Formats: sequence, structure tokens, C-alpha cells
Amino acid sequence: TLIQRGRGTGPTKPRQPPRCSPIVRDVSGARTIAGRCQLRPAKRGKDERQLGRTGDTRAGGCARAQGHGSGRFLTANPDNGTVPLVGEARRLLALLALRGNMVHRALVAGQLWSEVTESRAHSSLRSALARLPVQARTVVVISPAEVGLTDGVTIDLRESRALADRLLTPGGCPDADDCSARAVGMLSTDLLPGWDEDWASCEAEQWHQVRMHALEAMAHLVGMGRFGAAVESAMWAIRADPFRESGHAALIRVHLAEGNQSEALRQFATYRELIVDELGLEPTPRLRALAFSSR
Repeated sequence: TLIQRGRGTGPTKPRQPPRCSPIVRDVSGARTIAGRCQLRPAKRGKDERQLGRTGDTRAGGCARAQGHGSGRFLTANPDNGTVPLVGEARRLLALLALRGNMVHRALVAGQLWSEVTESRAHSSLRSALARLPVQARTVVVISPAEVGLTDGVTIDLRESRALADRLLTPGGCPDADDCSARAVGMLSTDLLPGWDEDWASCEAEQWHQVRMHALEAMAHLVGMGRFGAAVESAMWAIRADPFRESGHAALIRVHLAEGNQSEALRQFATYRELIVDELGLEPTPRLRALAFSSR
């Protein structure tokens, strides 16, 4: 998957936002790092002759892109199994999966090889495309100006974002599947952990914030009577960011909704001890009032 479960359950240092470079957005919605080399579209190269034109590179069925720590790519054909991706191939497939649509070759080259010259960046892109494993080539679409993934590719991050959107839509009515154990798992994973490039770290931070809010929103759906899933989602939010008060508030609400007053007070005490010891802060009056509302 492009996302991976957070590691550890104990207190950690407060999560720091990535140091993102200034970002500009073109009319197509693609992102590029401001101040980096401005790249022009490359001419059709050897990699395109090898992989074929757009109409020739589409896969015959569905495929699933996975790209967490192992950098794997699962093909449509079960007989082909999992294809390992390393180096530039893994970076390229991850970027294309995050963008979702066809991306201008200049933007791809500029983001993946931003520290080299224009011609060298385009050359690196052509080399990365040409060296893709055979199974991976079948799901890459290439045109003289753009590159992307075929429509048949299923990307787990898109499914997780769609779930988060349903949970966070005001007045929405998520169904039981949106509060299932599988749904909790989809929201309990980080995006490309350990990747420190600007384009990856900014996307990772954005997904972290979205999934945290979605997990807390799921915990609030106790009216559906799925207290177990609500507790689990709130606890995953706390594991991802132990210092975030809203996650603890979500768990306290679930305990109170179940009638477990002692659990609510214990969770408040645990959170208070954590932030007093680590940050020298006290819980907000709102959280205190929530925890002691049953008295």
C-alpha cells in the first residue's frame, strides 16, 4: 500500500510539519516546487518507443498499486505475483499514484530530479520509464507530453480518501461498512513513511491531518451502536498523535456514551499526565468539562 500503519503506541514527541518548499499550482492542478528549474516538455524518446503509445500501454484488466516500505507493485494477473520496485521506479510509480491523472512530463521530471539540469532530469525520467519491470509497464500510459497510470489501476490511497470524505461530509450518512474494522484499518496508516522529499512529505502531512479528523469523526458515530469500532478508531487517532486533545476527547465521548464513567475519567487523567510531564500544559477547560460531565 501507499500507506503504512504508524509504529508504536507510546508517547512520542509532537509531530512536526514537514519543511515544504513554496508550491505553485498550474491550471491542470498539478503541483510543482517554486524556484526549481523550469522544464520544457521533452521530445519523444527511446522509452516511449519501447513501451508503445498511449493506446498500447493500457493493461488488459485491473491492477493494484502498492508502494509502502517494501516498494511493491501488484499486477492484475495473480500468476505474476508481486513485482518488487526499487530506486527510481518506485519513486516514479509513487508520484504517478499520488497525482492520479495524467501528469506533464516536465512536472514529473522537475519533482523527481529537481537538483539537476533540465536535460539531465528528462534523461533520468526516460531511463526510469525504460527500466520499469515488464509487468509494471503495462499500467503506465505515456504520451509525448504526459505520463500517468491507466484507468484500471486501483490505488489504496484513493479508497481511503473517499472513505474519509464520506465520514467528514457535514450531514452525511456513512453506512455500517464505513465504521467497520476494515475502515478503521484504512485510516490507521501513514503515507510513504520515511520519504523525505518535498512532494512526498507534503502529501504525507496532508493525509495525516485528513485521516486524524476522519478517525475522530468515526468515533463520534456512536449513535450507530458500533462502540467497539468507535473506541478502536479513537485509539488509533491517539496512537498517531498522543498530544492531540481532540483524539482523547473522542475516546472520552465514546466511554461516556457507553456509560463507562470511570473509563472516561481514567482517559482524562492519562492525557493530563502526558501533557503536563512532556509539554508543561494543562488540558483545556472544555475537555475537563466533558470528562466530568457525568458527575
